[in-house]
Amino acid sequence: MATVLIAEDDKDIVELLRLYISGSGYDVLASNDGEQALELVREQHVDIALVDIMMPRMNGYGFIKALRRESGIPVIIISARSQPADKIVGLDAGADGFIAKPFDPLEVTALIRAMLRRANGTNAPESGSSFASAVELPSARRTAPAQERADTLVAGDLVFDKTRFLLTKRGETVPLTTAELKIMAALMAAPGRVFDKAQLYAQISGEPFGGESSVMVHISNIRAKLEDDPLHPRYIETVRGIGYRFNG
Repeated sequence: MATVLIAEDDKDIVELLRLYISGSGYDVLASNDGEQALELVREQHVDIALVDIMMPRMNGYGFIKALRRESGIPVIIISARSQPADKIVGLDAGADGFIAKPFDPLEVTALIRAMLRRANGTNAPESGSSFASAVELPSARRTAPAQERADTLVAGDLVFDKTRFLLTKRGETVPLTTAELKIMAALMAAPGRVFDKAQLYAQISGEPFGGESSVMVHISNIRAKLEDDPLHPRYIETVRGIGYRFNG
C-alpha cells in the first residue's frame, strides 16, 4: 500500500484529501508546515507528496528544494496560486505536477494513481510508440549506443539503474525528479537520436501533445544537476528548432 504525504496548513483541505485518498486505498500522512513534512519523509516511508505553496516555517518551494536533495519521490503542488509563473517556479523547484485550488478531489486521486504507476515503471511506452518514431537527422552526430543490460543503461560515467529508477554519475546519485528521470531514460536509450519536445512530454505525461514549455524547464534542471558546465552541456545537446539529443 502506497503512502501519500499531504503538506497543507488548511485543516479542512487536509481532511477532504485524507477522506478521498484513504478511500482510494492509500495510507495518509499529514503535516501543516514544510519543516515537519520534511521530517516525516526522513522518518517514514513516503511514496508521493501533495504540497501547498503557502505554509508556515518552510513554504512549499523550500520543502521541494530540500526534498530533492534527498529523494526523487513524485511531488504534486496543490495551490491557489495558479498563474503560469507559479507553475514554472514549482516545476523549476522540482515538482512533477500542479493542481489549482479549488480542485476536484477525484482529479487529485486520479493524478496520484497515474504518477505512482509511472514512478513504478508500469506505464512505459510500448514498441511503436511516439518514441520509436523519434526524429533522427541524417547529418546528426552519432554516438556509440549506451551499453544496455536488462536493468541498466551505461554511457561513459553515467549509469541509469532501471530497477531502482536511479541515475548515478561517477558513482554519485544525481538528484533528479521522476519527470527528469523519465526524460533521461528515453534519451540514454537512444543516444544520437533527436527527440522533439512533444515526444519528451509524452514520455512524462502519457499525453501526445501539450506541455512543451515544461520540458524546457525539466531539461534546464537536468543540466544544472548533471552537467559539469550547464552553460556548455556535454550530455544533452539542443538541436535548434527541433529538440534534444543525448551524447554518451
